[in-house]
Amino acid sequence: MASLDKSTVENLLKNFIDPNVETDLVSAKSVKKLVIDQNDISLVIELGYPAKSYVAELQAQLEARLQALEGVGNVEVKVVINILSHAVQKALKPLPNVKNIIAVASGKGGVGKSTTAVNLALALAAEGAAVGILDADIYGPSIPTMLGLSGKPESLDGKFLEPKVSFGIQTISIGYLVDPDQPMIWRGPMVTGALQQLLTQTHWSDLDYLIIDLPPGTGDIQLTLAQQIPVSGAVIVTTPQDIALIDAQRGLGMFEKVNVPILGLVENMSIHICSQCGHEEAIFGQGGGVAMAIRNQVDLLGSLPLDINIRLFADSGRPTVAADPEGRPAQIYKAIARKMAAKLALRARDYSGRFPNIVIQNT
Repeated sequence: MASLDKSTVENLLKNFIDPNVETDLVSAKSVKKLVIDQNDISLVIELGYPAKSYVAELQAQLEARLQALEGVGNVEVKVVINILSHAVQKALKPLPNVKNIIAVASGKGGVGKSTTAVNLALALAAEGAAVGILDADIYGPSIPTMLGLSGKPESLDGKFLEPKVSFGIQTISIGYLVDPDQPMIWRGPMVTGALQQLLTQTHWSDLDYLIIDLPPGTGDIQLTLAQQIPVSGAVIVTTPQDIALIDAQRGLGMFEKVNVPILGLVENMSIHICSQCGHEEAIFGQGGGVAMAIRNQVDLLGSLPLDINIRLFADSGRPTVAADPEGRPAQIYKAIARKMAAKLALRARDYSGRFPNIVIQNT
């Protein structure tokens, strides 16, 4: 029997599309090892994003396709995850112990940005990543409520705050440090200063991703944060409503001005499904997120329904992904999280850690 042709196997891999990165395995540089011994195939695929719920499916599909090749013998496919650190704005350096910072933003309030940010953080963790979330909304911190947390964080050395942990994700928020009824009457410089402290003086522990829930809007605070925080990518949350889309466009433009790549859009409240009869109705309009994504040449990462349980779970301190991990909304959040991280995995990597600091001394 003739040996299996290597080009046949390579062509198969070139035509296998990873639905998360939306490109083939060869172009995505996911093929790390391919050994053909007579008619036996040994293949190692490396994904640069967390995908615990996709690994078995990917492995099974590849094994089935390879096994279907004419004359093939034994087939062994191994899928591994390797999350790397990616480049940030040129003037900034990545944060220690944090591989990637992803900003979740919206042009306006009321579109479910914080709920989306929390559930995406939980989804990344469910997919196998080490995740943290920073509540950057000084005036209206909601992350503590959504994650069922309260009380001041500890400081073991008197310098750094220990993040409070909920459902396996590390969190910090101004909401842990002030009374819930205390109004935050702070001017812009105080807000940005407080945010920098929360970001840099929290003892983050080896995070793959730090999600930053930015305050809504595109004013001085948001622009300053976008310029000062070393961000690898941003996600814009909107609804299909024209007013929300106009403001989301401004948010997208802000990140483009400061050279932060847009990983994609999340369309929230895309359709309402009646809990009584199952009737579907696009209360806030439809097609807006798709049109905006096409116009700006960015990805629509996914669309979420207007579901009363998403709100109820968030208000109760057990967000959807934690409260109902097998439910349809949780599956959508996980799919969005995988695609978001996969889009980041395709971007330029951070190599700053490979170069030593050069010190010039007078001798």
